[in-house]
Amino acid sequence: MSDNNEQLGSLVASVDAFIRDVVIPYESDPRNEDHGPSESLRRELVEAAHTAGLVAPQLPEWLGGHGLSHRATAAVFRAAGYSPLGPVAMNIMAPDEGNMHLLEKVATSEQQERFLKPLASGAIRSAFLMTEPDGGAGSDPSMMSTIAERDGDDWVITGRKTFITGGKGAGFGIIMAKTGESATMFLADMDTPGISIDRILDTIDSSMPGGHAVINLEGVRVPADQILGAADEGFRYAQVRLAPARLTHCMRWWGAAERAHDIAADYACTRSAFGKLLADHEGVGFMLADNLMDLKQSELMIDWCADVLDSGATGTPESSMAKVAVSEALFRVADRCVQILGGTGVSRDTVVEQVFREIRAFRIYDGPSEVHRWSLAKKVKRETLKARQG
Repeated sequence: MSDNNEQLGSLVASVDAFIRDVVIPYESDPRNEDHGPSESLRRELVEAAHTAGLVAPQLPEWLGGHGLSHRATAAVFRAAGYSPLGPVAMNIMAPDEGNMHLLEKVATSEQQERFLKPLASGAIRSAFLMTEPDGGAGSDPSMMSTIAERDGDDWVITGRKTFITGGKGAGFGIIMAKTGESATMFLADMDTPGISIDRILDTIDSSMPGGHAVINLEGVRVPADQILGAADEGFRYAQVRLAPARLTHCMRWWGAAERAHDIAADYACTRSAFGKLLADHEGVGFMLADNLMDLKQSELMIDWCADVLDSGATGTPESSMAKVAVSEALFRVADRCVQILGGTGVSRDTVVEQVFREIRAFRIYDGPSEVHRWSLAKKVKRETLKARQG
């Protein structure tokens, strides 16, 4: 599928029709709550995607997907992102999509049967427990204070996590904890004794089921066979997950930004002020033109990074560049759309207000722009000094 342009085009067209005809009408459903779609709404949307044959299409065929390359995934995810509910319906929303990718690459066959298959079908949700309060293990995972200690055939985990997307209502979580000088990832059912949700944070975004939780880990006992991959390899596995996940965020939010642009363009071409259409006023027309450039540059950046990942490279610096460039460009698009719509842009009469909020948050999670720039600056310094020496 990933190398067949005709089949991919057909799949993208199917996604586009599904989002416009089936998903967008759900945006006015009262089950869209402050912390994301309710579980009943999520299940209803996933069932609709099952009917359309569009659940997790990026996954390999043995998991019910189409075995898409990263480049093909980009085209599909951009179409899915045209509604904030599209990724939820198609079961490609964070953190589940990133967790599925990691489990596919690292988990044992037994772990895949227990955790990955029900996640891939949309029967359950998941969480990724890495970030901690007080700046710990957010942008700098080495600051992690959650610890796991061996106790016979089990590991006992103690710590506190925050901004855990989808933690409330998740079937299981991937818990990252320090093991000596290294870190290890553990798979644990979220109803395991010792795991408790302290509270759900009130955040600017509202599209991710379950919201973002503060979670206490108090003597959580996990069997050794629920270590994800190998012990002490958590930091390395984090990179396996994070680079592609940064890019899929870019893909999904590109679709949302395109939706905002379409709404703003339609408004500008139908509303008049000072004797002519808004689009004929240079100040508005130029904003629409800038939107086109930012969207196209973002699309090209996404596809370039997807090609790097498809080549087998880790894509760490490339995904950092894409994350910064795309998140900031898409925010500019959303911001211009709010401005073009005026008062309507800051109301909930259209989805533009939500897109603006969601994309603003995107500039922070999965690494704020400043951290990625810092990492890239170190790369420039390292390569420059190496060139001077040699």
